[in-house]
Amino acid sequence: MDSDTAIDTLSARYQDEVEKLRQYFAAGNTRPRQWRLAQLDALARLITDNESAISEALAEDLDKPLQEVLMGETALILSEIRHARRHLRAWMRSRKVWTPAVGQPGSSWVQPEPLGVVLIIGAWNYPVQLLLAPLIPALAAGNCAVLKPSEVAAASSALMARLVPEYLDSKAVTVVEGAVDETTALLRQRFDHIFYTGGAAVGRIVMKAAAEYLTPVTLELGGKSPCVVDDGADLASAARRIAWGKCLNAGQTCIAPDYVLVDKGRRDALIAEIGRAIETMYGEQPLESPDFAAIINDRHYQRLKSYLDAGQVAIGGQSDDRRRRIAPTVLTDVDPNAEIMREEIFGPILPVLDIDNLGQAIDIIRQGEKPLAAYLFSGSRDNQRRFSDQVSSGSLCINDVIMFMSVPDLPFGGVGQSGMGQYHGRAGFDRLSHLKSVMKRARWPEVNVRFAPYSQWKMRLLKWLA
Repeated sequence: MDSDTAIDTLSARYQDEVEKLRQYFAAGNTRPRQWRLAQLDALARLITDNESAISEALAEDLDKPLQEVLMGETALILSEIRHARRHLRAWMRSRKVWTPAVGQPGSSWVQPEPLGVVLIIGAWNYPVQLLLAPLIPALAAGNCAVLKPSEVAAASSALMARLVPEYLDSKAVTVVEGAVDETTALLRQRFDHIFYTGGAAVGRIVMKAAAEYLTPVTLELGGKSPCVVDDGADLASAARRIAWGKCLNAGQTCIAPDYVLVDKGRRDALIAEIGRAIETMYGEQPLESPDFAAIINDRHYQRLKSYLDAGQVAIGGQSDDRRRRIAPTVLTDVDPNAEIMREEIFGPILPVLDIDNLGQAIDIIRQGEKPLAAYLFSGSRDNQRRFSDQVSSGSLCINDVIMFMSVPDLPFGGVGQSGMGQYHGRAGFDRLSHLKSVMKRARWPEVNVRFAPYSQWKMRLLKWLA
């Protein structure tokens, strides 16, 4: 069977499955708050009952350390569930808005309502969290969902395909495994929202497919998240936090610091501090550390190895072909036009570039696409304010990296090429709801000013009311 025939066959099957979900949604099964709470509770049990299985799957896919499973996958999901549970009643409530004089007598409000059937396409770098975290607001908002885990993280995909039907309402949530053919066939279906996490190239494909039905999309993409260390930063603290953020999941994190811009007079001191931080965390032989993850597959491993020659190796540079590991590496003297400075690195390789001042750093950042995250280490409130005002990014963190993900009420999402749409907390609930505008008018008294026949005094009165 050729690929086109296979996609046609899959598409027909998925059409039936999506239609069943749509009928279940249309019957009103997912609207009650108790159903939503029950699904959130079931999702929490899925995580807590299967912590060992999840850890084993992530170890098989990424050799992910147990604590990183907790920090980057399970704990974040459970935190988001608790937050959604706590606030669901308030999120679902109608939100009254002001009605001007021209609309009186009457009242107006915004009423959240579920969208319908949502497609969620996960990513391989955090294959559990990036599949289930968008499902939390989807369920909280009262939607049905189709989950498509990444085939690149095969063990995690198989585990999610087994566990989700065991715990969640199988008439409302389904899992589709597979690769390009399956994803292509899914994207032929009519969904009420598509939520995609991954690279920009596939993001464009998703958006084109969504345009067929004018389906709204949330795209969580990525980009080159810059990290600036100014002349007043605490170098020891900055180095430790940068090293942790860059080495987390072996750098395979969409909001990892991608490159560092540092005052030229402090470059060598910063690099020395980064080296000490890496040795403290991973020992003298990081490739042997049980706390350091592997690269997901050989294609990405070979791509990252090719970057090791992009500059002078100041720290690291070692690799292990058998286990697909690359030691935490710092590069200097990198050509700003090299591929490593054009493409998202997505690995434990950190270019460090000299700058003369904060203004130059801001200019460098603004010459590229808007990043998913931006980081500044500075003790100056003026510099912090200037950076925040002048650098556009999905998220911004001052004097740390990545930690904004721990705040459920901070919306997460990209801007420009790094994505569109935000989720987490109420932002996710609103994103996966339709905020319907409602106005209710009283029948009396009837104000005749808007009705024909028109006159000069009616126009004067309308202008005054407006």
